[in-house]
Amino acid sequence: MTTLEQPIHTSDALAGRLFDAVLGAMDVQAAFLGDRLGWYRALAGDRPLTSTELAARTATAERYAREWLEHQAVTGILVVDDDPDPGRRRYHLPAGHAEVLTDELNPNYVLPLAKFVAAAGKQLDALVDAYRTGGGLSWAAHGTDVREAQAAANRPLFLGDLPRRYLPEIPSVHAVLRGGGRVADIGTGHGWSAIGIALAYPDVTVDGYDVDGPSVIAARRNAAEAGVGDRVHFHHLDPADAVEAGRAYQAVFAFECIHDLPEPVRVLTTMRALAAGTAPVLVMDERVAESFTAPGDDVERLMYGYSLLCCLADGLAHQPSVGTGTVMRPDVLRDYALRAGFTAVNVLDVHNEFFRFYLLQR
Repeated sequence: MTTLEQPIHTSDALAGRLFDAVLGAMDVQAAFLGDRLGWYRALAGDRPLTSTELAARTATAERYAREWLEHQAVTGILVVDDDPDPGRRRYHLPAGHAEVLTDELNPNYVLPLAKFVAAAGKQLDALVDAYRTGGGLSWAAHGTDVREAQAAANRPLFLGDLPRRYLPEIPSVHAVLRGGGRVADIGTGHGWSAIGIALAYPDVTVDGYDVDGPSVIAARRNAAEAGVGDRVHFHHLDPADAVEAGRAYQAVFAFECIHDLPEPVRVLTTMRALAAGTAPVLVMDERVAESFTAPGDDVERLMYGYSLLCCLADGLAHQPSVGTGTVMRPDVLRDYALRAGFTAVNVLDVHNEFFRFYLLQR
């Protein structure tokens, strides 16, 4: 990612930046089409395809396929031969580009971010209304594309570096997981964080909690397909209900969800209550700057973009709400945690470009 950019003070510079952004937005929309219609996966095979072959293989219309193929070649995503006959031109997705657009477990798989932006754009009219009235727009209202895009964006991390690199760097957490403890994953979404932990630590048992019904259904399916359905259980339940049921855990996690919550103090209070004895309570959330600085770097811009399109409106869709937004700085989380009864919040020396790790002390 880039460092802080210099402010734009000339009309030419800003016009050029926005024009580049328009081209990028068109690339994002085209990538959404390529994913949804199965075109990228078809083109990632060994044999280059013509527009007719691509359309036949994916049950789509040849004329649209041809226009999309030409766009993707012009923009440099596909490789194409120089046949003057449009119907005979063959297109191929290079291996490096296929990694970004089709390899779901690769850290370079950035397609879900494009899918998220394109899908969130469907709700701009509703967001305009929310911005005017102070209302909200929930994850449920955004629908399947946004939900799946967010889950897919985090999947490589949750199945890879999170359980196999970052959690082992935290001694109190690693000891619990290696010892086969029972742990809770709050705001589990499609369940990839819980599944990743179970795959990396074969003796652990995970209970995942989420209030979004379709996400819980997807999480159960994912756990079964990953072969950990016997040790990973997902609950369509407010975790506060688990406290009332007397459940207690050897570790409690919340991965990239606290900033979305309308009542983060209440949920953090619940996490403290679910933690048995000296059980660690770990929060992973966005690695934004410690204080507001303008202009910001690319991570800051990305997180504000998420907040504008989704997270802030989701938080405000449920009242009462503190309206945190995606850009939750360390001091904000620290305030929430102290109000929830924790005595301190330690920022851990675990480096990830996008996420910061916090250990909450009781």
